[in-house]
Order: sequence, then C-alpha cells, then structure tokens
Amino acid sequence: MRNPLFFWTVMLMMGMSAGSAAGGESVPLPPARTSGGMPLMEALKARHSTREFDARPLSSELLSNLLWAAQGVNRPDTGKRTAPSARDWREIDVYVFVREGVSVYEPATHSLRRVADRDLRALTGTQDFPATAPLNLVYVADLGRMADATDDNKRLYSATDAGFIAQNVYLFCASAGLGTVVRGSVDREALSAALGLKENQRIILAQSVGYPR
Repeated sequence: MRNPLFFWTVMLMMGMSAGSAAGGESVPLPPARTSGGMPLMEALKARHSTREFDARPLSSELLSNLLWAAQGVNRPDTGKRTAPSARDWREIDVYVFVREGVSVYEPATHSLRRVADRDLRALTGTQDFPATAPLNLVYVADLGRMADATDDNKRLYSATDAGFIAQNVYLFCASAGLGTVVRGSVDREALSAALGLKENQRIILAQSVGYPR
C-alpha cells in the first residue's frame, strides 16, 4: 500500500516545490478500483452522518477510490462522470483539504493539482471537527461555465449538482466503512480569500470524511 501522503511524497521525488505545484502541476492518483464494494441497497441502508473522526489519514488508494466515486470519469469516450451535471456544464470542482495542504481533483486525468501548501481544514467549517477531520472536501462552482444560464438557474443547478456529488461520497463511505457529513456552515468569504478564488467561483458545500471514532 502506498504511503497516505502519496501526493506530497511524489511531489518531493519530482523535485517540485509547493509554489510550482500551485502553479498548475498535477500528480496522478493511483488507478481507482471501480468494481466490488457493498451492494447498493446495503449502502443506502448504512448511509448516515458522522461528526466524530479518528485522526488516521486515508491511504492514497482509498482517496483515489473516493474521488472517483465523487465525480470521476465513468465514460471515457465522452468524459462524463459518476455524478450528473445539468446540461453537462461540469461546473463543480472538488477541493481536497488534508493536513499537508489543499489540492483540486481533476477528473479527466484522475489527478490532484496542488493549490495551497498549508493546513486550511479549519476554514472549511464553523464547527470544531473539520479542523481535525483527516479529509475535508469543498465543492466550488465555477459559474463562468454556466454562461448561458440565468442567475437563479446558476444557483439552483450548482447546488443540485454539488448535492449529487455529496451523495456519491456518502454512499462510497458507507461501502468503505468511512464516516462522513455534508455541511453548509462555512465562512465562505474567509475560505474564498485563502484559496484565492475568482469572482465567478462560489463555495456551495463542504463535506468531512474519515474513519469514525
């Protein structure tokens, strides 16, 4: 099994600094396992929210599988994903927060692109537990990809699409023995500033993941 800090280990091996990574370099995740797991009806029965997490980090393989389940490419011929997207806008980006930093999941290449080299987990929620949860996901809508939609529809469909991704994560966590909870209470202004988000980017939801305590 690869080290749970696979991404940052590979970064060092490749001689990349945090600054170069933040400038757009990506590191591929291990191939996702796309078969097996808990039967769907059992996963639905087991699905629930958890707010107490063990500090143990996820392995790189488990993180890879989780991100693919969230919105990985399941139809390579079209690039379409495991989560539906209104009018195929694909406007939701998944930001991955761990102790070592922040990266963005890139579904087309199943890779992580580093965007911050410090621990920003505490900014992903107004409660205490996100600061110590081993993994927090933040769903950010790029409204610029929805240029032909009205403002009302941008709000409606970006929230709906983020919800689809969050439910995929819930079902994966139920299958994999992980705990998770989706959260709307986020200091969006502070987190947007820390990430350097653009005016057309909006934080929709956050979701904590880890082994239940």
